[in-house]
Amino acid sequence: MVDNERIRLVILGGQGVGKSCILKRFLFNTYQDRYKSTVEDLYNRDFTVGAVTIKVDILDTCGDLQFPAMRRLSIATAHAFLLVYSTTCLESFTSVKCYFEEIREQRQDFQEIPIVVAGNKSDMTSHHRAVHLEDVSEWLYCELPKLRTKLLECSAKDNYNIKEVFRTFLTLSKIVTTNGEENSLKRRSSAYVNKGMRRSASPNPSQISSGSTRSLTDVNASSPGVIGSPSSGAVASTSSKPRSRSLIRRCSRKTKQQIRDSAQGGVDECNVS
Repeated sequence: MVDNERIRLVILGGQGVGKSCILKRFLFNTYQDRYKSTVEDLYNRDFTVGAVTIKVDILDTCGDLQFPAMRRLSIATAHAFLLVYSTTCLESFTSVKCYFEEIREQRQDFQEIPIVVAGNKSDMTSHHRAVHLEDVSEWLYCELPKLRTKLLECSAKDNYNIKEVFRTFLTLSKIVTTNGEENSLKRRSSAYVNKGMRRSASPNPSQISSGSTRSLTDVNASSPGVIGSPSSGAVASTSSKPRSRSLIRRCSRKTKQQIRDSAQGGVDECNVS
């Protein structure tokens, strides 16, 4: 949807449908039966999805129609919408239809905007139900043009499907898919940096004193072609001494004597220090 910016999610719905209850259940895992009207509340959160950090502004709007200018501004600046109705109130479903029409009028890209329609108060018994899921589904998927949308019912009181409501935005949006390749590269880079840090923290004096440049060279030498291929001189400098010491340890006494004799005779065939 957007890159390197904050994402604004706007919650719209009629009075008393449970917009604030859904949001507070998701953010704070709290619930209150007592109704308190909302004018406009803004919450800022950073969510980590795997290795991806998503910065989100969640705007909880007023449920009545007394502030049309504020509502128009919130619709104009939103990147995603959560439309909430109550399964016990048919009028709230009508309000959702009106809110959608406002979105369609103001936003030419309304078919590309992630929209989740949530029917709250699914915990109520069947004889309290006034809005059936089939009716909402017919309106959303049949009567309207093709949208990037999903319909589901939830209960803020019972904490049912609350996380799923917000998780649905990940599947509807292009946040993860558009940044998939970049994020995978970041994950790989982070893994190798951590590996280099673990190596530099090991009780090897040469690695502790060599600094960050040396540790990155060690990582690249052990994994060529992943982060970047090191130069041949760097590889030779990091591997020449250990190889020489291992050769000396493996040489027999007779071989060592031959090396010393050849060095005294002025023949520079093998210089081992």
